[in-house]
Amino acid sequence: MSDMVVVRKEGLYCVPGDFYIDPWKPVDRAVITHAHGDHARWGHRHYLASQQSVNILKSRLGADINVDGLAYGERIVHNGVAISLHPAGHVLGSAQVRMEHEGEIWVASGDYKVEPDATCAPFEPVRCHSFITESTFGLPIYRWDPQQDVFDEINRWWRRNADEGRTSVLYAYAFGKAQRLLSGLDPSIGPIVCHGAVEPLNRVYREGGVVLPHTQLVSETDKADLKRALVLAPPSASGSTWTRRFGDYSDAFASGWMLLRGARRRRGVDRGFVLSDHADWPGLLEAIAATGAQQVVVTHGSIPVMVRWLCQIGLDAKAFDTEYGDEDDEAVAADANAPAEPQAEGEPPREGAPDA
Repeated sequence: MSDMVVVRKEGLYCVPGDFYIDPWKPVDRAVITHAHGDHARWGHRHYLASQQSVNILKSRLGADINVDGLAYGERIVHNGVAISLHPAGHVLGSAQVRMEHEGEIWVASGDYKVEPDATCAPFEPVRCHSFITESTFGLPIYRWDPQQDVFDEINRWWRRNADEGRTSVLYAYAFGKAQRLLSGLDPSIGPIVCHGAVEPLNRVYREGGVVLPHTQLVSETDKADLKRALVLAPPSASGSTWTRRFGDYSDAFASGWMLLRGARRRRGVDRGFVLSDHADWPGLLEAIAATGAQQVVVTHGSIPVMVRWLCQIGLDAKAFDTEYGDEDDEAVAADANAPAEPQAEGEPPREGAPDA
């Protein structure tokens, strides 16, 4: 089996097609799986992405970028390589890249999760000979609870705080995670207030057809109403003067990394909700199996463990050294390979499971 995709200093390179997938250095032609900053970077001469990603890419990289949008499942041919994009279930517009050349099929997954949510098209398994998979949460300790259980726990936390006249501040990444959380909030509890970094992306989601509850900015909210509000803010707002305006507030962080107590402790928040937009360990194995691929290439995350496991179950597995990170949190990503800490007696049950 030939290597249709290899790693160059610029990024993942499709050899016969002469284009890159999520390159980390400027190139002539870049196929982008999704608009998170570690996969979609500024400076490429031409971008190709899913139709739903186009406006997000323009909002993040500049309205003047040269970008073409492709509908899911639509096929184009470039230098003899048939390219199509298929839902990855990660965030709005996220896509897997299917490449077919001379009867051989490769799929680059980008980031993905297998549990559907209301804010993006669900993950679609794509049959192929070779599958390039992420492994952000590629350790057996990572197993997510159903997202509705997490939403219910967040709403209970918010309601308790509202009943006590305390603002609830929930930290989450502005693109993707924030909108997924919004889709699961109960607006009957109180106002939903969004940080200025989150609200523009809410508009992009709504314009893309995603139904979200009403949100407002702090400047549009009465001080008395803030005491019953849930405030959705990026992690960078933690400890800032912007956050201190809420007085006696309770805060929480939503991320797959919150499964690890060390990460929760370093965040210094009252609560950690385990909700991730990446596949957990069972989800990764389920997705890989569904492709039917005999060759699997593992990228960012717990690479050695995943490669070893895949080889043990009879697949031809290897690794690509990439520069992708984790938009969920670089500050706690070091905890990814740490052992899970036991649940303390009397500690609230850990929320979270299939996703990432």
